[in-house]
Formats: sequence, C-alpha cells, structure tokens
Amino acid sequence: MAQKFQRKPLKEDTSRPGAGKLCPVAKKCGGCQWIDRSYEEQLEAKSTRFRKLMEPYGRPEPMITMEEPAHYRNKVHAAFGEDRRHNIISGIYEEKSHRIVPVDSCLLENRKADEIIVSIRGLLRSFKIRPYNEDTGYGLLRHVLVRTGHATGQIMVVLVLSSPIMPSKNNFVKALLKLHPEITTVVVNVNDRNTSMVLGEKGQVIYGKGYIEDELCGKRFRISPRSFYQVNPVQTEKLYGKAMEYACLTGKKTVLDAYCGTGTIGMIASDHAGKVLGVELNKDAVRDARNNAKANHISNIEFYQNDAGKFMLDLAEQGFKLDVLFMDPPRSGSDEAFLSAVCRIKPGRVVYISCDPETLVRDLKYLTKHGYAVEKSVPVDMFPFTDCIESVTSLKVRG
Repeated sequence: MAQKFQRKPLKEDTSRPGAGKLCPVAKKCGGCQWIDRSYEEQLEAKSTRFRKLMEPYGRPEPMITMEEPAHYRNKVHAAFGEDRRHNIISGIYEEKSHRIVPVDSCLLENRKADEIIVSIRGLLRSFKIRPYNEDTGYGLLRHVLVRTGHATGQIMVVLVLSSPIMPSKNNFVKALLKLHPEITTVVVNVNDRNTSMVLGEKGQVIYGKGYIEDELCGKRFRISPRSFYQVNPVQTEKLYGKAMEYACLTGKKTVLDAYCGTGTIGMIASDHAGKVLGVELNKDAVRDARNNAKANHISNIEFYQNDAGKFMLDLAEQGFKLDVLFMDPPRSGSDEAFLSAVCRIKPGRVVYISCDPETLVRDLKYLTKHGYAVEKSVPVDMFPFTDCIESVTSLKVRG
C-alpha cells in the first residue's frame, strides 16, 4: 500500500480526481497519462505494480513520494510552427506525430520556463521572425529549450534555428532579457538537418556563459545545452540518497559508476569511498564529468570513455578488485554482455538504479541466476502524472 499523501492543496488541485480539467490538451499531448487520477491513486497503482513485479525477490520498501507533485520538470522543450491561419504556435508534439499541440502552460513543466517560451513566441511577431516549416523547409525558429537550476535559479535559453543567421539577434536577446532579466545565458543552436533530433551539432553563445550550474546532493554541476541532467532534482536527491544508503560505503571501498553520464552518482559517492571509477560511452558526457569533478575538487575519481561491459571485462582480466557497482542503465536495461561482465568481476554489492521495472526484473533474473541475491528495493516517484516508475535495488554476492 502506498504511503498516504498529505500536503497543502496546490493552486491546481492535483489531489482530486478529474484533475485533467487543468489541461485541455492532455489527451492530444499524451505527456501525462494519469492526469485524471488523484496523486494517491497514482501512488497506489505504481506501488502495486512494482510490488507484484518484485514478488520473487522480496517485498519492496514503501514508495518514495513527492511532496509537491507539479511543475517539477527543469528541462522544458517547445516546438514552434504555424497553425492553418499562419498564426505562430508553440507547444508539444501530439503523441506519435509531428503535429504541434499549442501549450502555454503545463502541469509538469517549470512555470518560469513556460512563461519564457510564451514571451519568445510574442517576440517572433515583433521581430518578423517565422517559425520553421518542416514541409517547406522555410522559416527560422525550430525549437526552444529552457533549462533551469533548481538550487541556483540560473536559467538557460537555447534557440534552435534552421540557419546560423538570425536577423536582429542582439536586439532580440535584449528584448527577451527586458521581459525576463532572470535569464542567465542564451545560446543559439543550429539544426539544419531534416531530423527528429531537437539539437544540432553547432552552437553559439550570444549571452552569458553558455551553461548554467545547479547543486545536487552537495555537489555543483555544470549543465550545457546537450548535458544529461535529471529533470526532477527534488526527487533525484531522494533517489541518489537511497542509492548511497544501499551501497553501504565505508570510506575505503573501490566503486564503479557504470553508465555514469556526467558523473553525478560517482561524484556523490566519492565522499564515502576510497576510489571511484566512472565509465561512459558518450565522449561529451565524459568531458562534462571530468569538468564537474575538477570544479568540485574531487581527487579520488577517474572517468573513462568506453563501453561499460567491455571496461569491466578488462578490469576482470587484470584481476581488479571492485567492491561496489552502481549501474544506471537506459530504459531498455542492460544487455547480457554487460551483465555477464558484472558476474565475471563480481563486485560484492550492486546498486541498480532503474527507470523501467520490467527491464529491471529481467536483469535481476539473470543476476540472481549467476551468484547474486536481492537485498532490498524501493520505488521512487520521479515523474508524477505519468506511468513511469524509477527504483533502486541492492544485490549482494550470495555467500
């Protein structure tokens, strides 16, 4: 049974059934599948689903809930286009299509980010800038990405253009800053390809540093337009706090952060470990991880660009002793080559952070057949009003 959810009512009262009335486009957008359920109903459904999936491995701890489950997304993306009357619109792609659903405010998104996007839409008219048309290839502005620092309040605006030439660029930024002086940096990103990817490869900083910073679990992280950073920092702190608790670090253990991304988990663990290794295939993420470690004055951590499974097999062949493994794979889970490498190097404890309980259970089945036992697990509600379930599970070598 989910924990009872008690809090002061939000302005948008998300605790009551029928909350879907808060969003007239919920059915078209598909971003918040459970907007018509009260938060208690969502927690009950998620807890029940996770408990049933984890039955073979013991009873999970009660779900970690969110005190204020609205406007939690610190990364907000809006597509720009025109309606049939050639009015400029911005919003979210309709589910399984490239039709734009006009959105001014969203229950899940940071309020200030939504306000900035609406302001940009208004400025386009003033500056006679047209949004990009995917069918004709004409127009300039394709997307706007707004990223906010939860702890720092810093705000980045990324204007994704179809061409590097933006008329009256400096005046446009001045007008935007006049409306929103809290913006700390503005970046132009050029995406001139016919692709579903939001960001292109080329970028130009036109105001500020080109990145923002945020604080998480006592560490400071640099966030650039392309950086991976958890979109719900409030719940991320709880998630990582539980992962550290499950890791049982003593200050002397050797730790590996697999699929380390920008190094968040490894750096948080570094305060309680003897040595930390991080491995990640994405070279941009590894660069960010090294910069973040340097900025936080962390000397007992090293990052490697490599496939995580191959990296662990190499360590095993060298006779390397690993005490704790943190693994935070993508939604598809880990492949058998990675899991085989885990069982080959055999760290004493594995802490598995999962964003899909089905692939988690599939991977646990492999690990428990090859020498591991599940100790404990806990679901975390990272994404209220969606059907997503994040979780932390600890395993130890069966002795």
